[in-house]
Amino acid sequence: MPTEPLPPIDDALQARLRALCAAGWEFFDTFDRTVRERGWHSFIASDYEQVQAALVAHRAPGLRFLELGSASGIITIMADLLGYEAAGIELDLSLVATSREMAGRFGSKARFVCGSFFPAGYVFRGAGGDLRTGTFGEGVSGYMELGRSLDDFDVVFGYPWGGEEPVLLDLMRQYGSADGLLLMHGVHHGVQAYRHGRLIASR
Repeated sequence: MPTEPLPPIDDALQARLRALCAAGWEFFDTFDRTVRERGWHSFIASDYEQVQAALVAHRAPGLRFLELGSASGIITIMADLLGYEAAGIELDLSLVATSREMAGRFGSKARFVCGSFFPAGYVFRGAGGDLRTGTFGEGVSGYMELGRSLDDFDVVFGYPWGGEEPVLLDLMRQYGSADGLLLMHGVHHGVQAYRHGRLIASR
């Protein structure tokens, strides 16, 4: 089956990406004032420019991309505009609605489903028998609605809170593709890439 060529990163695409990032920051500023100041919420916006650089570095024709906890959808839409077949799973239904609106606004084919990004039956077993998964929350797994499993995706992105990185690494080890790439964003280390559980690059 022939693979569609990647869109060139020309001035027009750069302009769309800049507008997308601006919309993401505008939404997060409003979300921060109207939601996070009234009560705790796990959504923190990624550094969109850093994530874009990582997506560009790893892009190739025909790659499938999944965002774990896609929030407002900016990263997933960015991946779609860069030529990935992109999807996001998000537990907060209101953010899923925002993501779909953003996708329509930017002419994106990115898909968004509501649910947990943990496959049904997943249990995290950390060092010393720690079963806690931090801020990721609980809910019905989103993979059935998505119609794909985690190992169908070539590139997976997540933005864990500090200390939650082992959960995503374990998730990929148990359910990810054998050659799947995990991109993890961190507050202090930018975007790091892992394959087979091993750090291969950072940006």
